[in-house]
Amino acid sequence: MGFQQPKKDCVSSNNRDRRLRKNTADGVATVKQSDSLHLSENVPTKLQSTDRRQSSIMFAMKDQEKGEEINSIRLHKRRRRFIIKKSPILISMNGSILNLPTLKSEDRNNNKWKSLYQIQRERKRIMRETCSKYKSNNRRIITPYHVSRIFVEDKYRVLYCEVPKAGCSNWKRVLMVLNGLASSTKDIQHNTVHYGNYLKRLDGFDHKGIYHRLNTYTKMLFIREPFEKLVSAFRDKFEHPNNYYHPVFGKAIISRYRVNATKEALRTGSGVKFKEFIQYLLDVHRPVGMDIHWDHVNRLCSPCLIDYDFVGKFESMEEDANFFLHLIGAPQNLTFPKFKDRHSNEERTTTKITQQYFAELSPSQRQRSYDFYYMDYLMFNYSKPFEDLY
Repeated sequence: MGFQQPKKDCVSSNNRDRRLRKNTADGVATVKQSDSLHLSENVPTKLQSTDRRQSSIMFAMKDQEKGEEINSIRLHKRRRRFIIKKSPILISMNGSILNLPTLKSEDRNNNKWKSLYQIQRERKRIMRETCSKYKSNNRRIITPYHVSRIFVEDKYRVLYCEVPKAGCSNWKRVLMVLNGLASSTKDIQHNTVHYGNYLKRLDGFDHKGIYHRLNTYTKMLFIREPFEKLVSAFRDKFEHPNNYYHPVFGKAIISRYRVNATKEALRTGSGVKFKEFIQYLLDVHRPVGMDIHWDHVNRLCSPCLIDYDFVGKFESMEEDANFFLHLIGAPQNLTFPKFKDRHSNEERTTTKITQQYFAELSPSQRQRSYDFYYMDYLMFNYSKPFEDLY
């Protein structure tokens, strides 16, 4: 199936809300008299001066009235944009009507489906208990920012929260096929997935549309072991040519944390070491901001605010993904793709590879890294990656 030219999408920005500009046009317009204008010589000088002042006042009053009218219109529009974009949506705790989709009657005797169903119930239980223990959310206030990473598929009524380095490219392919935008996941290129605006985001709807979908669609996210996800992001963004992450993040990291950095390294931002990357990550005064590829899942998807119906794991991706597709009644010939479309000749980031990278760090850095992702470890029931962590 053919695609139109992809449009650029800011996939690496966490803050998609635009800041409102303050209206500074409060002053009264002043009217300058043109040097080419002359009053009649027959009018006394004092009266000329009086008329000139009155004329200036009249022009100023008219300009002020016009200015106030324009400012009023602008202010109204800005207030309206502010209300649409910023005002919260109040949703009761555990307010999802749908919850976890139920098994079909013919599946209830299938031990495989029953086992996967129980795993989902347990994951949701742990997530809810963690939220109840550590988060105080008797009244859940959700703004468009909280749903800015959620993609919408209306045909099968699915909401998918994108977690980078946890199969998000292939999940977007699946959503595009479900939506009828392609006949096969293999037909969809990487740039089309991430830079073509083919999938709708939940924050693009009005409050009624957001509320309706949050309460009636099947909400799902897929997560990954936090250290493994972090190493995968580092390898992808800093160990391969990249015309965004090297100049934006690499240059700032090398400049701040590398002693005696070469001019070439400072110029290009290439060659960031994992230890330097961790120094940046743990620095409360980072020289450059956070990025979605290494941010917490807790911040990306707000699982304590949004009651997700399905929680899949990268480690059991094929089984979890195909179970989810079965639950929503997807076409039987649609299965989750296994291919790796970026750096396909390179081995996927595994537990062994992750441990090799973290072996470069001091015990203190490993501990602080674990503390950084502690809520993700706790909420999604991942074991401590190193025995010396507490």
